[in-house]
Amino acid sequence: MTWMVTGGAGYIGAHVVQAFLDEGMGVVVVDDLSSGHAEFVPDGTPLVRTSILDGPVLEATMREHGVTGVVHLAGFKYAGVSVQRPLHTYEQNVTGTARVLAAMAATGVDAIVFSSSAAVYGTPDTDLVTEATATTPESPYGESKLIGEWLLRDQATATAGTDRPLRHTSLRYFNVVGSGRPDLYDSSPHNLFPLVIDALVEGRTPRINGTDYPTPDGTCVRDYIHVADLARSHVVAARALAEGTALERVYNLGSGDGVSVREIMTTMAEVTGIPFDPVEAPRRPGDPARIVASGELAARDLDWQMRYSLTEMAASAWEARRPR
Repeated sequence: MTWMVTGGAGYIGAHVVQAFLDEGMGVVVVDDLSSGHAEFVPDGTPLVRTSILDGPVLEATMREHGVTGVVHLAGFKYAGVSVQRPLHTYEQNVTGTARVLAAMAATGVDAIVFSSSAAVYGTPDTDLVTEATATTPESPYGESKLIGEWLLRDQATATAGTDRPLRHTSLRYFNVVGSGRPDLYDSSPHNLFPLVIDALVEGRTPRINGTDYPTPDGTCVRDYIHVADLARSHVVAARALAEGTALERVYNLGSGDGVSVREIMTTMAEVTGIPFDPVEAPRRPGDPARIVASGELAARDLDWQMRYSLTEMAASAWEARRPR
């Protein structure tokens, strides 16, 4: 049994790859290294450097490595930038997903775990997001992830009467943070944890965007989950699909309880030993006051748990990025 992990050289992808290997499951990584790092791929794990838009290479990789399932994480992940680059976003996330599914169909691979996003919800009108919450994405990125879910759904419908019906599930992520190993870190130029850490390393003061939201301390409240917990649930989902266990079409990997941006800043100061008072800047357009999700369905089916405290999340992120 070998799983192809697209985007497996990235921050999340590398943790997923390690989780598969820890369970004794074979992995081949497909990544164009546009945002991933070859050194994140464990020694002995095959790395095929190619774009998911290259269907023939995807097919050849699946055949050569005897791929039996796919974890599809590769894509263009920057919601804000997607507004300026909609065509690129759709090409990478929609066309790319279609190419992955086409390669699977051509090679008889019939199981896929899809990396979706909380961005499919836009600005929800509820304090606690569930899988039944309306999907109203507000960026090309969020729209592209929702379309990706539809592609899986429609391909499953199209293959339902065949000897290889597509088995699938989509995992909707919120804010993924921390590190499961000190050599794996988040290098995104847009995510809060690396932005705070980079500022502290460079001697700058981290910034809060908006302090007048209708929240307990005036700053945005978000769901923060540890990347190692996330990776573990990918393995559980993959095993379930491989064994023919019925899964829901989508799952939220959420904490059920939010953390404010100011709490993040306070915790970062504590774990780094670098005291600071964050710069207070105006709100950014489109930032909702609160997005927190229930993880009850994932807890029921995917062994989803919040195994790390906020302090542990921050400390592991700092350990992976701090100056040596």
